[in-house]
Amino acid sequence: MNSIVAAIQIIFRIFSLIVLANVIFSFFLPPDNPIKTFLEKIVEPFLSPIRRLIPAIGGFDFSPVILLLIVQGVEFLLLQIIR
Repeated sequence: MNSIVAAIQIIFRIFSLIVLANVIFSFFLPPDNPIKTFLEKIVEPFLSPIRRLIPAIGGFDFSPVILLLIVQGVEFLLLQIIR
C-alpha cells in the first residue's frame, strides 16, 4: 500500500513541477523553443478549460495557480480514498 501512495505522490509532484516549469519558461524562453513547446503540450490540455471558465484578470493568467490547487486537491482526495 505504501508503494502505491508513494507512486501517486511522485506522479502528482512531477506534474506540479512541469506546470511550474512551464510558467517560468514562458517568461524567459522564446515561443518556438523545443523545451517550452514540449511542456505546453503536456500542460495546455489542463489549462485550456480553466482559462475558458476564468479569463485573465488585469493581464494576469491565474489558470496555472488554479490548476496547481486542483492537482493538490485531487491528490489529497485520492490518497484519502486509498488510505
